[in-house]
Amino acid sequence: MSPGTKKLKLEELNRVDISTFKRQKKNPIVLILDNIRSGMNVGSIFRSADGLGIEQVCLIGITPTPPHTEITKTAIGATLSVKWKYYENIQDCIAELKEEQFTIIGLEQTNNSISLEKINWPMRVGLILGNEVSGISETALPLCEYFVEIPQFGTKHSLNVSVAAGIVLWEIVKALKY
Repeated sequence: MSPGTKKLKLEELNRVDISTFKRQKKNPIVLILDNIRSGMNVGSIFRSADGLGIEQVCLIGITPTPPHTEITKTAIGATLSVKWKYYENIQDCIAELKEEQFTIIGLEQTNNSISLEKINWPMRVGLILGNEVSGISETALPLCEYFVEIPQFGTKHSLNVSVAAGIVLWEIVKALKY
């Protein structure tokens, strides 16, 4: 460690309060959680959405909604700062987003997926994240304009959905800002 380096305390971090955050311009990204079953994954995704200034999180089908013990535990207050909406079915969510000129992209391994490092991100992204076991639902697949996947080099076939969300969100934000 460099001499003089110290870990910052929470009160030393340069962070805005919730009301200021809600008024700030957001990154034009909407996360669409397609039947995510774990409240802990949902909470973790909310936390990443807050940290990266994401416009909204859409919770679909069986995806748990706030207030929920597991979401609260991992979101650490992000459900209060990040705008969210529940939809019983994904078709209604996607129809609304397409009316608002969002490009719908699925994070999924398909025969037509584009590798994360090769994608040119559109200006308004609706990113579908699928169920922990079955991925994006068969109902949602034809609603996607294209698919992106994260390159992997190990023995497992996929990453945890909240980890994958964080990786892809950072790449989108980086592309839109820099």
